[in-house]
Amino acid sequence: MKIFPTTSIKQLDADTIENEPIASIDLMERASRALARAIAERWEPDTPLTVFAGPGNNGGDALALARLLAGKGYRLEVYLFNTKGTLSPDCETNKERLADVPGVDFHEVTTQFVPPVLTADHVVIDGLFGSGLNKALSGGFAAVVKYINASPATVVSIDIPSGLMGEDNTYNVHTNIVRAHLTLSLQLPKLAFLFAENEPYVGEWQLLDIGLSEDVIHDMETDFCLLEHEDVSALLKPRSRFAHKGNFGRALLIAGSQGMAGASVLAARACLRSGVGLLTVHVPFCNNFIVQTSVPEAMTELDISDTCFAAATDTDDYQAVAIGPGLGKAAETEAALLEQIEICQTPMVVDADALNLLGEKRNYIGRLPKGSILTPHPKELERLVGKCQNSYERLMKARELAKSAGVHIILKGAYSAIVTPAGKCFFNPTGNPGMATGGSGDVLTGVVLALLAQGYEPEKAACLATYVHGLAGDVACKKQGAVGMTVGDIVACLPLAWKMLEE
Repeated sequence: MKIFPTTSIKQLDADTIENEPIASIDLMERASRALARAIAERWEPDTPLTVFAGPGNNGGDALALARLLAGKGYRLEVYLFNTKGTLSPDCETNKERLADVPGVDFHEVTTQFVPPVLTADHVVIDGLFGSGLNKALSGGFAAVVKYINASPATVVSIDIPSGLMGEDNTYNVHTNIVRAHLTLSLQLPKLAFLFAENEPYVGEWQLLDIGLSEDVIHDMETDFCLLEHEDVSALLKPRSRFAHKGNFGRALLIAGSQGMAGASVLAARACLRSGVGLLTVHVPFCNNFIVQTSVPEAMTELDISDTCFAAATDTDDYQAVAIGPGLGKAAETEAALLEQIEICQTPMVVDADALNLLGEKRNYIGRLPKGSILTPHPKELERLVGKCQNSYERLMKARELAKSAGVHIILKGAYSAIVTPAGKCFFNPTGNPGMATGGSGDVLTGVVLALLAQGYEPEKAACLATYVHGLAGDVACKKQGAVGMTVGDIVACLPLAWKMLEE
């Protein structure tokens, strides 16, 4: 599913209007019918509704919605803010259509605004400003937003919460953004919905199909996409009936140190549950017995050190290498990591302590083998690119790093972003808060390693691994609940997640 920057959304509407063809007022009516259905599915007609409409097309949507809900038996108070005496043509038309509609108490605010009483029983419909906003709200509109936010009412925003920018909110005034409980986004999501700091404003978000042209959406370019089940399922390679373990690659996992054997065990189990042909785990002597007994399907290769990774190893016989889970940050480990990067010609998955060590030797990132994938969480990424003010800046810096170093990056989070050297960003919708626990990233590393070893291209491996990792977490959450699930539960649910993709 494509995610367009807000600068492209107006063009998307215009192209739909031209190509369908359909009048803009009729497209607005179609959108408002979808909004009315979504409201009616959640709230009964006896729910007191208060609509705040702005002077643009977002306000036109709100006015049309009010008329349609009144036709379903709802009683509404409607406030149209027309302080400059200028409405968009479609907003003006819907103002005229709303006149004398039974069940609607209509107020056009041109100067002074007398706020209505809002209780916990009220639902406020926010149609003040849409995705075309390009500066922070101020003055009277900021005051209205603050009044809405201070009320105990449930708030529903049309398309995007008023005051929120569709992408970059670095310089926004956050107190002047509507805090919605539900955002009804028209046709496609906005990039801002996927950033953690915007959750208090966006709340739950739901997509409404308003019939924008599929051909136009297909043809219009964007660097941002939200992964969908069907697209990810199509990435799976079929397995020949005559296949053998040699067809599915040899993988090397360099992981673990004294007291951190669990990370290597989790990554190894995830790798083996993701279709790899053969797996070798490079471990210090102190972890050998643990890995051999916990993961009997894997082979081990001993490091020269008893307690940590201290010597680079030959990788010529492997199709993929992963390094980092539980590695530690000993001085000899840093030296071994840098040497490993220098001699390795095999695609690498770089995670955890390997990323932390590279944060102090950033010039080595560009020396990683072609096809390598970094899997940082936000703090690990910032050690590589510098401090970031918010998720948008972090994503932009990840794109810069991916391009300059020629690597793929999986920026982990609630909507993990797969960033390619070409600047493409694929966001993953699977996963849940139960996965926010130590070891979850080690599992992802194991899955990515397995797919690279099987010959998947880096972009496909990263997208497929991230999606199935979250899907396994969702299956585990249904079984165990978000509080009680462990990382071991995610590994245990990987087979079912793969099966769900295969089917």
